[in-house]
Amino acid sequence: MSKPPKLLTIGEVSYRSGVAQTALRFYEQRDLITATRTSGNQRRYDRTVLRRLAFIRAAQRVGLSLEQIADALSTLPADRAPGKADWSRLSRSWRDELDARIEGLQKLRDNLTGCIACGCLSLRTCALNNPDDIAMDRLGPGRTLLQPAADTR
Repeated sequence: MSKPPKLLTIGEVSYRSGVAQTALRFYEQRDLITATRTSGNQRRYDRTVLRRLAFIRAAQRVGLSLEQIADALSTLPADRAPGKADWSRLSRSWRDELDARIEGLQKLRDNLTGCIACGCLSLRTCALNNPDDIAMDRLGPGRTLLQPAADTR
């Protein structure tokens, strides 16, 4: 049985990863993945790019930005694909952020339940419209300030 080719075309990477060719070019511009060029200036990707792409897609699914993903990938050796130990280490570093997002969603859910029950239907006084309302004590609930609170009269 012959060994599969080490370098893949952009079409092969797109097909095998499910990532559009335009996205592959974009990821390359953002230094998330790398390609070499043939003498005819065609892109060729190392097979390890498939693991990096799986890593990128998984990180996006949990809500991480491309900047966060790029920062994470920059901590990995460029000569190999991220493995289970890498993912475990990086996912631990994202845990606090994910926990904060979960807490925020739970607060949103709880406020939404209270909002539905209150029946005010007013964006002017709605806690959902102005979460963490810092002007409530002075101006009443739900007020939105267009300037910092210290500059208000």
